[in-house]
Amino acid sequence: MSEGPHVVIVGGGIAGLAAAHRLAGAHRAADAPSSTSPRITLLEADRRLGGNIRTEHFAERPLDIGAEALLARVPAALELCHQLGLEHDLVAPASEQPYVWTDRLHPLPSRLMAGVPDGSQALIGSGILSPIGLARAGLDLIVPGRPPTRDVSIGSLVRRRLGDQVLERLIDPLLGGIHAGSCDELSVRAVAPQLVAALRARRSLVRGLRAISGGSLPAPMGPTFLTLSDGLQELVRTLRERLAAVEWRMASALESLEPVPGGGARLTLAGGEILSADHVILAVPAFAAAAILAAACPQAAAELEGIAYASVATIALSYPAEAFERGLVGSGFLVARGRGRTITACTWSSAKWAHLAGDTVVLKCSAGHAGNRDAVDLDDEQLLRAVRADLAQAMNLRTEPLLQRVFRFERALPQYAVGHLERIERIDAALSRLPEVSLCGAAYRGVGVASCIGDGQATADRVLASLRGASDSVEREAVSR
Repeated sequence: MSEGPHVVIVGGGIAGLAAAHRLAGAHRAADAPSSTSPRITLLEADRRLGGNIRTEHFAERPLDIGAEALLARVPAALELCHQLGLEHDLVAPASEQPYVWTDRLHPLPSRLMAGVPDGSQALIGSGILSPIGLARAGLDLIVPGRPPTRDVSIGSLVRRRLGDQVLERLIDPLLGGIHAGSCDELSVRAVAPQLVAALRARRSLVRGLRAISGGSLPAPMGPTFLTLSDGLQELVRTLRERLAAVEWRMASALESLEPVPGGGARLTLAGGEILSADHVILAVPAFAAAAILAAACPQAAAELEGIAYASVATIALSYPAEAFERGLVGSGFLVARGRGRTITACTWSSAKWAHLAGDTVVLKCSAGHAGNRDAVDLDDEQLLRAVRADLAQAMNLRTEPLLQRVFRFERALPQYAVGHLERIERIDAALSRLPEVSLCGAAYRGVGVASCIGDGQATADRVLASLRGASDSVEREAVSR
């Protein structure tokens, strides 16, 4: 082990890059024995790094057409930016006021937790809920409830406590939109555990949310989201630049692995090349991990294959400023589903982010969600026509765009279905028999960029602890001899 153990990371998305950065830090840690400073190889099947982080030059601006922001309350991403010297490039939204498109655009009240309203005057005056919908939501304050004894869908819990309108006009456009899924399918324990905690705290969902937030639902301190002024690809570029000691293997796909007696793994790459590793971190989508582990750990592979994915498209459009009757004030709008619409959300990018402002207005629309590929399967011209029709109806935007472009992301967003956390436990149990392999990424414990960074870092920490334990065992055996 004079050269240190060899760790192979499979996947160059943000989780894999964060794991590599954490592992590389072992070289610099003063208390890290040299024998456990790992040699790192990163395999990426594509010719670019970043996964769903992708910044494109559009309308002379750096537009993030995949993930576009870092959730500020999850510290891992901001801490990483500070470590990389990118803290001065972090920018907050110029406006965080979203709207929701039901019959028309309505301002989304700020006093929400996981999309649940607190009964504020802003919600009553927004027009999002009808008088019947408001009355139905109010029953939550009167009829006592209990937390579910098993995992259920977000939709099941919310419909029971607050009614259909709160789910379909508030919560599903928000939480369902983030996951490109349906709240009637998404796990409450995996996606919105605060709803379960609220019912444990009080016998009312709204009162419980107030209780666990300190008695009220105040406006958050500071911005909810941040991004980088040159786009999130700058985070990827800087990580690649700083990780000079990593061996980068682009356009290199891992086909399978098998454990080696005595420890480690033998890796077979597409094309037949063989690599040896002391540990392997699979930072790839669940379906890709399933294919790699099919022979070595069929139980884990079967569970991984059961994680469904949504395919989505991003549509970027640029318009002259005079196309809008009034200037855009806000961040964009979410879309209530089930109304024959193509788009699931529209970000007013040049209004939301000051660094994207310019002589023209840039909009970014999303289309496609789990269980429905209709929008994604349209050709570009059909999809663009459908998107423009939606914008005409929602915003009275009838001017032809100056620029328009479609970007597609196949099997991009994992779906945390009911029972997701129990599935993850079964995967972990199966992989305990394959200790030389770890998993991290969006399919497991959070889909956001910040969550993926934290998961990659935590996985690297566990690998380092395991390698140090193995090194200590070897040293004790050598001394005993």
